[in-house]
Amino acid sequence: MRVLPLASPHARIPLHLQKHMFKKILIANRGEIAVRIIRACRELGIQSVAVFSDADRKSLHVRLANEAYAIGPAPSRESYLRIDKLVDVARRTGCDAVHPGYGFLSENAALPRACMDAGFTFIGPPADAMEALGSKTAARQLARRADVPTVPGTNDPIGKPAEAQALAQSMGYPILLKAIAGGGGKGMRLVYSDVEFESAYRDASSEAMNAFGDARLYLEKYLERPRHIEIQIFADAHGRVVSLGERECSVQRRHQKVVEEAPSPIVTPELRKKMSEAAVRLARAGGYVNAGTVEFLVDASVNFYFLEVNTRLQVEHPVTEQVTGLDLVKLQIAIAAGHRLPFAWESITPRGHAIEVRLYAEDPDNNFFPSPGKILSRHAPSGPGIRLDEGVYEGWSVPNDYDPLLSKLIAWGNSREETIARLRRALEEYAITGIKTNAGLFRRILSEPDFLRGEIHTRWLDELLRRPRSAASFANGEDQDTGAFDAATIAAAIWHATQSSAASFVTPPADAGPSRWKLEGRRQQLDRTP
Repeated sequence: MRVLPLASPHARIPLHLQKHMFKKILIANRGEIAVRIIRACRELGIQSVAVFSDADRKSLHVRLANEAYAIGPAPSRESYLRIDKLVDVARRTGCDAVHPGYGFLSENAALPRACMDAGFTFIGPPADAMEALGSKTAARQLARRADVPTVPGTNDPIGKPAEAQALAQSMGYPILLKAIAGGGGKGMRLVYSDVEFESAYRDASSEAMNAFGDARLYLEKYLERPRHIEIQIFADAHGRVVSLGERECSVQRRHQKVVEEAPSPIVTPELRKKMSEAAVRLARAGGYVNAGTVEFLVDASVNFYFLEVNTRLQVEHPVTEQVTGLDLVKLQIAIAAGHRLPFAWESITPRGHAIEVRLYAEDPDNNFFPSPGKILSRHAPSGPGIRLDEGVYEGWSVPNDYDPLLSKLIAWGNSREETIARLRRALEEYAITGIKTNAGLFRRILSEPDFLRGEIHTRWLDELLRRPRSAASFANGEDQDTGAFDAATIAAAIWHATQSSAASFVTPPADAGPSRWKLEGRRQQLDRTP
């Protein structure tokens, strides 16, 4: 009997003759998530097929895959969003499954339908479940039928801007305009008054069309200073639905998550049980299969409200892996291949604490604009409790065509305090030159008393960034990216070279013994000796 190995000893999935494991998987994505899936495939003995745009020809996921194929120009509409090209590559290479990763087409029901028509297995939920739960308005309707509390808002897509503005007036500002097919903060605008409404609607609709190919919006009442807490769910095709616990995602910049942790500092076992039961109830009602995330907002009175469902693997899935000991990508693949979940959710309890920060190629001193360019050098942190999921390498040029996510730095510890200390140490070790990054932002966050106490909300980081920085924060190197130190690094290198050159003219004392250069040469000669 073959066994699908997972990180946790109790979560081993027997591979019966009932359904064989896949032989070759097409990865319909790029960057660090494509690398993550390739590595899971390699551990399972599955061949991986990568796709790439012209801008990604030299990317890490292209180098690591067993096969890689060009699918078009840099714009995602002409490459990564072209279902016909993806299906054609899968067919030509003999793939039997397609993994969408996250972003791009991962929540577009047209992809699983195209896979089914072409005879491939889609590693994700069925198209009908994706439409029922991935559509923000349809999911809200389903949540209400499943007795899951929801944030006040519209149940259907907004027809016209004037109609939406009238609804906003009746509901009372502030409100959120959100993309029906959205995620990751794209296609979302916070509106405080009628004066802002028209331009906010236009911008959100345009951004939604560019990101997801769907310009439709819906309207939601904005809760003041809520926490954003999500429940990771898994469901198999045999009727079992489980919760793997929560993730705290309240540290956000402009509605985009930048720090995630598990478990949440405020979630008690009782609250975890209630939120998990609500998430599982909703997933059952929607006929869900595979990995998904049910997102909630939690108010100051610790009342929770359904927000949306992400019908895919999340960017922040590593923190759940760290505290459960499960490999979620392997679990996705196994479920798609027809295997049963090997555990009940009641048996899953968080072990220790994990925090993830998203390292972007962006310039904090220029309103966090993307910072594309060539990576001249990099140093990856390591040591106890440190994990780095990334899709970059030294010498690679970060393109300006896609989300500028470079890496996800994850720390695990026995307690939240130990995890924060390890993450601080890892951020001090992390170094990259040639581009700017937001690493300094996380050094600042991890020094904030509010964060250390776990007293955060979805607007906390935006408010923090509006505060003037103290002299102490500059002295400690907080909120400064590593790219900002390029000039200092070059100056230090020049000084060191000058000093070394001057020293080379000094005659060493007669009793100085062998030089370091000679000793190093002897050591290398010994290393080469059989």
